[in-house]
Amino acid sequence: MTRWAPGAAERLQEAALELFATHGFEQTTATDIAQSVGLTERTFFRHFSDKREVLFHNQHLFTQAFLAGVEAAPPDASPIEIVACALRSATSFFPDERRHHSRTRQSVIDQNPALQERERHKLATLAEAVAGALRARGVDEAAATLAAESGVTVFKVAFVQWLREDEHRSLTALAEDMLRELRALTRDRA
Repeated sequence: MTRWAPGAAERLQEAALELFATHGFEQTTATDIAQSVGLTERTFFRHFSDKREVLFHNQHLFTQAFLAGVEAAPPDASPIEIVACALRSATSFFPDERRHHSRTRQSVIDQNPALQERERHKLATLAEAVAGALRARGVDEAAATLAAESGVTVFKVAFVQWLREDEHRSLTALAEDMLRELRALTRDRA
C-alpha cells in the first residue's frame, strides 16, 4: 500500500465523501475510506482524528477567508460594510467548480444529526472569530456581535440557495443579494 504518496489527505477526503454519499456516514469506516484509495487505516489517522474530521478539515481556511475580508475593509467602514467585505472574501472560497462537492457534502451532513450539530458549531465559532476581529478594529461589543452574527446568517442563507439544483448564480452574487435583503429588512422606515 502506498503510504506517503503526495495528496493523501485530499484523496482520503474525496473517497470519504463518495463513500458517505453512497453508503451512508454511519456505515462507512475509516478503514473503508483508507482502503478505497490504497492506504492503511493508520495513514488515515495521521491525517484526520476521526471520520467526521474529513468533512470539516479545512474549517480554518474558511475562517481565514472571512477574517482576511475584515482586515481588507477600509478603516472607516461601518460594521456592516466590514461584514460585506468579509462575505466577499469568504464566498470567493467557493467558486462554482466546488458547487457539486459542496452539494454532496451538505447532503451527507443533512442526513446525520451529529454532523448537523458540528456544522452549527462551526458557524458559531466563525461568528465569534468575526466578532473578535471587529472588536479588534474598535467596533463596540454589541455592534460587533450583531454584525458578525448577521454576516454568518447571510452566508448560511446564501449558501443554502447556492446549493439548489436550479441555482446558477455565484455564491458571491447570492450573498450580496441576501445582504441587500437584510439591509432592506432593517432599514428604519419611520
